[in-house]
Amino acid sequence: MSQKIVFNFDESLEYQRRAINAVVDLFKGQDRELGDVIYRGATRHIKSFVEKDPVRNRLDIGPSIILNNMRKVQNNNMLFPSNAFDTGYNFTVEMETGTGKTYVYLRSILELYEAYNFMKFIIVVPTVAIRKGVEKSIEMLKEHIKTLYHGLDISKHAFVYDSDNIGKLTDFVEARDLRIAIMNIQSFNKDTNKIRKEDETGRVLWDLIKYVNPIVIIDEPQRLEGSGRKKSASLSAIEELNPLFILRYSATHKKLYNQIYKLDSYEAYKQDLVKKIEVKTIYSNISKDYNYIRYVEFTKDLKAKIEIFYSEPGGSVRFKTFNVLKNASLFELSGGLPQYKNMVVLEDPHKINGLKIGLGDDVLVLKEGENNYNVDELDLIRIQIRLTIQKHLEKQLKILEKGYKIKVISLFFIDAVKNFRDSEAADGRGLYAKIFDEEYAKIILDPRYNEVFRKYPELFIEYKNVQKVREGYFARDKKNNETEVDGFDWSKDEIEMNKKAQEDIERGIQLILDKKDELISFDEPLAFIFSHSALREGWDNPNVFQLCTLKKGSSEIAKKQEIGRGLRLPVDIHGNRCFDEDVNVLTVIANDYYDHFAQALQNDFSSEAGFKKEEVTYDIVYRTLEEAGMPKEFIVAETVEAFKAELTEAKIINPKNNELTKNAADILYYEFKNPTLKTFEIKIKERFIDNMQNKGSHRIEIKNGDEEAVVNGYHSFVTESEFQKLWIELKNRIVKRTMYQVKIDNEQFIKECIDDLNEKLSYKALKREFEVATGKGDYDEFRKFKFDDPAKVSLALGDEDIEITKSDFEITNYLMHHTMLPRKALFRIISGLKNKKFLQKQAVLDEVMKAILDKLTEFKAKNIDYEVIDGYLFEESSIFSVEEIERSMVDNKRAYKTNAPYKNVLHKYIRVDSDGEYEFAKSLDEDPEVLLFTKLKKGGIVIDTPYGNYSPDWAIIHKVDDATAKLYFIVETKCDKEKKDLTQVEDAKINCAKKHFAKVSEDITFDWVNGYNKFKELVKKDILRRNQILKN
Repeated sequence: MSQKIVFNFDESLEYQRRAINAVVDLFKGQDRELGDVIYRGATRHIKSFVEKDPVRNRLDIGPSIILNNMRKVQNNNMLFPSNAFDTGYNFTVEMETGTGKTYVYLRSILELYEAYNFMKFIIVVPTVAIRKGVEKSIEMLKEHIKTLYHGLDISKHAFVYDSDNIGKLTDFVEARDLRIAIMNIQSFNKDTNKIRKEDETGRVLWDLIKYVNPIVIIDEPQRLEGSGRKKSASLSAIEELNPLFILRYSATHKKLYNQIYKLDSYEAYKQDLVKKIEVKTIYSNISKDYNYIRYVEFTKDLKAKIEIFYSEPGGSVRFKTFNVLKNASLFELSGGLPQYKNMVVLEDPHKINGLKIGLGDDVLVLKEGENNYNVDELDLIRIQIRLTIQKHLEKQLKILEKGYKIKVISLFFIDAVKNFRDSEAADGRGLYAKIFDEEYAKIILDPRYNEVFRKYPELFIEYKNVQKVREGYFARDKKNNETEVDGFDWSKDEIEMNKKAQEDIERGIQLILDKKDELISFDEPLAFIFSHSALREGWDNPNVFQLCTLKKGSSEIAKKQEIGRGLRLPVDIHGNRCFDEDVNVLTVIANDYYDHFAQALQNDFSSEAGFKKEEVTYDIVYRTLEEAGMPKEFIVAETVEAFKAELTEAKIINPKNNELTKNAADILYYEFKNPTLKTFEIKIKERFIDNMQNKGSHRIEIKNGDEEAVVNGYHSFVTESEFQKLWIELKNRIVKRTMYQVKIDNEQFIKECIDDLNEKLSYKALKREFEVATGKGDYDEFRKFKFDDPAKVSLALGDEDIEITKSDFEITNYLMHHTMLPRKALFRIISGLKNKKFLQKQAVLDEVMKAILDKLTEFKAKNIDYEVIDGYLFEESSIFSVEEIERSMVDNKRAYKTNAPYKNVLHKYIRVDSDGEYEFAKSLDEDPEVLLFTKLKKGGIVIDTPYGNYSPDWAIIHKVDDATAKLYFIVETKCDKEKKDLTQVEDAKINCAKKHFAKVSEDITFDWVNGYNKFKELVKKDILRRNQILKN
């Protein structure tokens, strides 16, 4: 039996923590439970009268407090703060597919339980596939959650409801402890549902569930909203539950009610939280000797845009497009490729009549969108399968060679079971299975692809057994036989299918999930999987690296929803996630042109993410103000709202959707009224125009897998003795590790904490807020007294007399638990507060705790010192490792090609993050006074600081006037920034790095520069300093 891999989870991922905190912080002010979670029972947060009475969730804070909390949460998460609730306590969390949405909402449930003693939660799912995924997540997270929440076993508190276990809902209602019900929407969205009917005792469970005010989590709410304007029956049913509040989680929301967190496709890609996407097409199979030509489109200036092979000077042969007219020579355009000799455009192009090209005595006529590479339908399928197998084996070898024990999986989505398994065929194989077996048998004999089996035979013992390396997973009928999905349509959601189809899909997905943990083990030879597209939501396996959709008679583009199946970051055989961006690439094998496929997929990503080029988003405003030089402490919700108000006043945006109503440049003709904005007016206008113009470039990068890889590596001269000598000198100066220690003046720290907190608390004013409910009581037909649903009104009264419920000892203990500071120091801080009574309010207590932690970090950074750890060095291979370079990086100036004749740099290509860095690399390369330079790999040198880890950018050796003297620099580039533009954290990390390098080597200079001129100034200062030392 194959080994089951136990997944390891990281509880400290910042983006997940922010999503969890976004929910928890909504209810600041609700009294927290300070006791251990295992001693929970009925407390003041639960309303209950006698044993077996329903136990309710309850809020002690009113709408104005929650609204204020929500505005702070939105501002912290780069969202425009709301001025009112949109449809009540509905809160939206947007998280890109593959970033841990289910993990986040399960953790959020437990945090709400631990913080506020909320106990009753219902997770509502639209489909069986999603429900099965939630069940699997709970199973996989069980041990992880125990370590985080005092041994709590989530599996004992969560259950899946169906009409056969209705008794579990009775327990859900009456339990005085955490309960999580997982429910399909179909189980309660109709009047005929069992849950809505009387049981044998005359009780209606539906009414009891409504009474307990469950907290509802909706997984993929857009699939419950329907397509019309009228509210769907599903959403109405959820509102009938009388939830305390609703949390909505999805990557593709239709409606954003009270959005509190956003991690969209672009941000997930930018932060490397999901795999990158590469597209390899059937056209990559064309021989580079073939006279390939495609008529891409008829352009607006009446030319023909064509694609042909092109030979770069001194480079490789690649696809390239040209706009042509009559008499254009394809031979000349191609860079002299012989297959295009005598090929000429005969006439000016025509949109209807097409493009005529002469091939000697023959004439080729192409319509718009056509090419001269003709392949029949079955050959297209064969090419896709062949490319998938080839890419699979290349990827597997590459990953193992990099030192990762990660098993690669390839996934084929097909349109019919019979194409893989055919009961009418003698050997039971369908057409696609036969093609796969034929191609696989050839490829594993090809030395270009079988190297992985020769180098790692212990991992692929059964690689020759095709029956074991590929398998099909399909829907199952009640007798557990594979079956076609009744009424399947590629465009339909599972929720739209009939009941039988849904049940068949459920059984198929269960098989997939049962196998999930084993599939990523090398003990399991299965690596190529065929599955029906109806089961696509079951395939969230992190080790899917190739995805191929096979559909006869169709070239329909795979949607983001399908591709999302392979976006999760991969896991090794020890259950650890891999964060290497060179490894984390999903290859889609497409029956299409790269540009067409990439554009369609790009549009799908943008559409699902709600991307609008003309929308002025919060991050645009924030970045505009920040880049204009406004200090960070000024960029608060009020300033952002003021800028938005100015744009509205100038009629530049429509306040309803924040979209431009005129050109962004029209802001130049408007004068700001807000005094804070007026101070930075000129720069704000410049940055706003640039940011809106550049917004269209914020697109998901989709790599072109048809392009030949750019070969990066060390220059040949690095082995020469003179260069080796320089390199060793540099290495010896930077590889030492350090640890930091701090000496804090306790008395000064306590004094500053007291002073700062007294100033902060002097502006505090607390209000009482009550929610008044008016309802009628009466006896029902069963002689039970009941209240009608009450009408609710909020009232705010004046300053309150704060009831003292927490002792100084309890407050000190709470602060000690969260700050890890000594009790005595905290007690002195509390005793020095003038408005100590405000600490009785949880929201204020949390603010105080955060302020103390911020002050502690500030003191650490100011009083830090570093010490070299003897015998501990950074890995040379990590610092100077060769980075993979994509062709698009070179084309878009995100990789600089160094000049070998200068003999001053390690690598042939250097990755850069900005135009400024590109120019910096170019200047270093062309500077005859630079003896050696290299871009340091991120994470190669890691300096520990109180504000988190820090890695510098460049290592440089610069010569002095005489031939033998050298200067050694480690440089951080902050291109186009001034000192005043650095954030407090950036400034503190730079100061820490200066102290680190001062201890590591006496003759290294570390500093930050905003361009090459600034670096040369740094060099001059160092030369003067050196000369001064020599004189003395």
